Amino acid sequence: MIKIINRNLLNKIYREIKKHNTIVILRHIGADPDAICSELALRDSIKLTFPNKKVYAGGVGVAKFKKYGNLDKPDYEKIENCLLIVLDVPNIARIDGIDNLKYQSILKIDHHPKLDIKADVEWVDEEKSSTCQMVTELILNTKLKLDKKIAENLFLGIVSDSERFSLKNTTIETFETVINLLKTSQIDFPNLYEKLYLRPFSEYKFIAYITNNLIINENHFGYIKISDNILKEYGVDVATPSNLINSYNFIDDLLVWCFITEDVKNNQYKISIRSRGPIINEVASKYNGGGHKFASGAKVKELSDVDNLINDLSKVCKDYENKES
Repeated sequence: MIKIINRNLLNKIYREIKKHNTIVILRHIGADPDAICSELALRDSIKLTFPNKKVYAGGVGVAKFKKYGNLDKPDYEKIENCLLIVLDVPNIARIDGIDNLKYQSILKIDHHPKLDIKADVEWVDEEKSSTCQMVTELILNTKLKLDKKIAENLFLGIVSDSERFSLKNTTIETFETVINLLKTSQIDFPNLYEKLYLRPFSEYKFIAYITNNLIINENHFGYIKISDNILKEYGVDVATPSNLINSYNFIDDLLVWCFITEDVKNNQYKISIRSRGPIINEVASKYNGGGHKFASGAKVKELSDVDNLINDLSKVCKDYENKES
């Protein structure tokens, strides 16, 4: 059964956007295509609909994502009492660019489980494939406007976060939303896939390194520790492993797998975790992280915490197999 769209909520979100003259849109740190594309698409839609509003998409830019559009660098000293829109992030600590921003109210749109952000108006739905799916539904069901570039970004965000509609977060509603987006925009979607999946040969060499060095134990848990020296050797950045982790979704030997990447700049280890059955976000939340049941992340400072997380995830796999047997 296809869920009925809550038009009252969508209209409430539209009215909240309409009544503010200055809007800042932010998403989570360590951006992925869904976060960047939803942020840019919503900014551009609001500006297209309300040309006189000041609308900014903030946060740290990612070089490889410039192909989706340019972020803004708002001067927070000149911004007061704005509407803050937070996308694709459930907790305050992970909002990229919120420091020193003076906002009047918060509007949140997210498909992660609720955490500590207390929004004045919010739309949270864990069953959505992506935040881009939610922004698409918002635009198509309100007076917000759409152009080709906005539609392309929304499509790419949905495709990325659903891994080409192959993950468990893909529903009939996801396809309905994409069909309506394509009918409305008539974008050339087959040619858009290059933006998501074209990568330099160095990344394919790096994938080979991960494959050859991934440790898989008797509980069907796989992990790899990636040092800063390895990142430099293969010419990739600290965000690359997390953008590649879904490539291992269909390995029969794996139930849960994680990539542990040394982040020298921030003096921490960045951990991306995926699952084909066991629930992992409860473990991630113990280590300064969280996320979805089958796709989560964490960040820790000490190698001892890395080892503890590895043990916890391995135990989750063991318990899952015992339960299933």
